Amino acid sequence: MADESGINPFVFACQGGLVLDQSTFAMQPGMALELENFEPDTKGGYRRISGYTKWNTNIVPQDQSASEAVLMSAYFKGNILAARGRKIHKGGKTGSWTEIDSGRTGAGRYSFFRYNLGGTNYIVWADGANHASKYDNTTVTDLNATGAPADPAFVTGFKEALFFAGMSSNPQELVFTAPYTDSDFSVANGAGSIAVDSDITGLFPFRDQLYIFCEERIFKLVGNSIADFQLQPVTREIGCLNGFTIQEFAGDLVFLGPDGLRTIAGTERIGDVELGTISRAVQERFEGVSDVDEFGSVIIPDKTQYRIFFSNANTPRSTTSGVICVRKGDSYEFADIKGIRPSCTDNLVATGESIVIHGDFDGYVYRQEQGNDFDGNNVTGKYRSPDLTMGDAGIRKSFERVIINYAPEAAVNADLLVRYDYEAPNVARPAAYPFDSASVVAVYGSSTYGTGTYGGQTNPLIRQPIEGSGFAVALRVNDRGTSAPYSLKGFQLEFQADARR
Repeated sequence: MADESGINPFVFACQGGLVLDQSTFAMQPGMALELENFEPDTKGGYRRISGYTKWNTNIVPQDQSASEAVLMSAYFKGNILAARGRKIHKGGKTGSWTEIDSGRTGAGRYSFFRYNLGGTNYIVWADGANHASKYDNTTVTDLNATGAPADPAFVTGFKEALFFAGMSSNPQELVFTAPYTDSDFSVANGAGSIAVDSDITGLFPFRDQLYIFCEERIFKLVGNSIADFQLQPVTREIGCLNGFTIQEFAGDLVFLGPDGLRTIAGTERIGDVELGTISRAVQERFEGVSDVDEFGSVIIPDKTQYRIFFSNANTPRSTTSGVICVRKGDSYEFADIKGIRPSCTDNLVATGESIVIHGDFDGYVYRQEQGNDFDGNNVTGKYRSPDLTMGDAGIRKSFERVIINYAPEAAVNADLLVRYDYEAPNVARPAAYPFDSASVVAVYGSSTYGTGTYGGQTNPLIRQPIEGSGFAVALRVNDRGTSAPYSLKGFQLEFQADARR
């Protein structure tokens, strides 16, 4: 029997997310130097993300050109409302799309808001080029009464009224309807307008206040009606670059500022607002980013997850990148995302089900968090640990084994790579070790009888003998793109200490 008395174990859990602002000596072992299409898992570890599938296998009908992007994908009463070109269509999960509105000349990306008025559910939308319109699942009605804004880009609800902003003639103006109406713009009945001193880039109601995001400022509107509305400055030094990145996330408002992702968090002190940067760990992902007009974002509520997509019509979907942000306790963990290219998004919880959708520049509407691939394209995931010295970078270590703890949801098909001494080109590189679940847990429909273990462990350990030595070691997992999602929970490295350099 081999003498293993000199073997030293080094155990670490996968936690901390993608970290790009620390040296390898400062990083904790569980953090990641690469984390692509692996999301920080609220249950612990890093989970290979789920895929997406078409909401409806039929393309949203084009209007004038096949290159038209989907400009709105909004869930309403069990269907998707999809805008493309000058028209808006309604579609279920099967069957043809039904046109419900047309003639929206020059429309841009739509903002929208769902609300209830007099017991009827409505959705209102604005596109930055036409009058806003409302829809009750039967009739589209343009909001074009006297005093109505001609071409708002943003619409939301606050204090039982509708608020509009982003008009081309006055981008610094905020217009609102009379209380308990969606089409009365008469000042005599309580409608009105408010001006700020910077172009408005987004609106978001939050904690009984309406936040008004501008290019260089942020304000909040407090009060209940025109009689007591007060406009209060939040900051005059930081603005929001793109209103479609504003989301309510983990009890805060998150938005894209000039230096990355920021939050507005209401503190316990009344009237106090705290602004904070949360993306410092991945700040380089936001550096030099200037063309942000087509960026989008979405929330996955049951994962406490925010996703921002660096979308661009001229960038292939396979190379479109973004950032995943997950709230864990009092901190945030990050990862890269690649292969999702929304032109518009929506998310909500309906009848207890989390629904996350996006329209694409290709004319289709997709539902995220579905399946194992990106509508038939592989989801390639990458993980790389920091360079681990086991506390002493001056001692060479001979490595014997890696023990992988993970949680499969179905069959796993990936490679484990071991790299030594900061991946220096003159250092030996062992061949990839197969990392799969075939010998650990059987999946009905894919395993062969007699070779798998039915009813196997949900968090198995894979004991993989490895070879090689070095002063530092890094682990990589490269998903081959054919696996179902699985979560990397942690690793144990077993080594023997050799001579000191």
